[in-house]
Amino acid sequence: MRAELRDNNTPISFQNPNLFPQSSLSGALKGCLGNLDGACIEKLLLHCASALESNDATLVQQVMWVLNNVASTVGDPNQRLTSWFSRALIAKASRVFPTAMNFNGSSTVHRRMMSVIELAGYVDLIPWHRFGFCASNSAIFIAIQGCSKVHVLDFSITHCMQWPTLIDALAKRPEGPPSLRISVPYWRPQVPPFLNVSMEEVGLRLANFAKLIDLPFEFNVIEDLSSSKECPNFDYDSLLSQLNRLTLNLRDDEALVINCQHWLRYLPDDKKGSVHGDSWRNAFLETIKVLNPRIIVMVDEDSDLGTMSFTSRITTCFNYLWIPFDALETFLPKDSGQRLDYEADIGHKIENIIGFEGIQRIERLESGINLSQRMKNKGYSSLPFCEETIGEVNSLLEEHASGWGMKKDDDMLVLTWKGHNSVYASAWVPCGFED
Repeated sequence: MRAELRDNNTPISFQNPNLFPQSSLSGALKGCLGNLDGACIEKLLLHCASALESNDATLVQQVMWVLNNVASTVGDPNQRLTSWFSRALIAKASRVFPTAMNFNGSSTVHRRMMSVIELAGYVDLIPWHRFGFCASNSAIFIAIQGCSKVHVLDFSITHCMQWPTLIDALAKRPEGPPSLRISVPYWRPQVPPFLNVSMEEVGLRLANFAKLIDLPFEFNVIEDLSSSKECPNFDYDSLLSQLNRLTLNLRDDEALVINCQHWLRYLPDDKKGSVHGDSWRNAFLETIKVLNPRIIVMVDEDSDLGTMSFTSRITTCFNYLWIPFDALETFLPKDSGQRLDYEADIGHKIENIIGFEGIQRIERLESGINLSQRMKNKGYSSLPFCEETIGEVNSLLEEHASGWGMKKDDDMLVLTWKGHNSVYASAWVPCGFED
């Protein structure tokens, strides 16, 4: 049997759909034919995961045939999500059974490049990123009150889309604007969204905006001193070695802010290959703590996807990534190109979580609760969000669909969709930090 992935908007098709008639399927599989219930689809995915783990090629083929019958890239949220899981499982099966099945397991996610204007629309679509921007900017603004010089060390995947709002707020500060310096690392995880201009061009645009509103501004890209810039051969130790006062040109009269937006999960959380005696993720936290920042902001998706268990990843991923598919359903038509593009970027994530292992699997989320414990273990204290910040986030959410909400946990704010956790934001300071 051959499964063919034709393009981003076409469901997976099988050359011979009658190869596995209903009479040959187990009762569990037959019961799901035509059933679009999320619980039943989850059972199918787990059947497939179990078959892959037990090297049962026949059962894998059967389950994939059933999944293909319920999947559609232009259907309801369950169907659309299932179509991307099917693609990811085919990619996985093509590696588990390289000769037993003639699967085309190559990636079909189009790595589209966006203009700055398109990226702005992408960020505004749902509050997935804007929630973190709003909470972080408000916390940063409060933390640097009274500071005449500020240096932001920015680790994020959204190409500095966060900063125009902060620049504008600082320019209007009652005591006058500070001078602002933003530094970004040369390395960025190779994940959507992708921008069609360089970071230097982004910095120039920010500088022009800051000049227009009379805010002193400087933008720096932390240069790559290693031999390779390509992700997965990236030298994490080289990155960490450059996070020092000399390379970053830290100045004693500047307030240092460290901003991590959907970024920490791309640092491996195992010791393999690290020279630090600890994981790169923990080593990063140790390294930036020494820089003595005034505030560190951590924002990421609130789910645990770092487990080695394939079946656990499938269950967690399916129940978590249902959220954006369901949210987009509330205001975009089924054939919306903008919706299909956004879902394709989520498909990129699913493909990596489900289809890859080892160093090739870079999507290794940890929940806000686990991140909070990690920060405390590494010598950080939580900075609670004040009522002003909470009010700003609530105002932001009023601009979006009614299903979005926010709850305040002990160490964080959490964006929710219909009561389900989606993104967390937390703020930290090294224990013993003094102004």
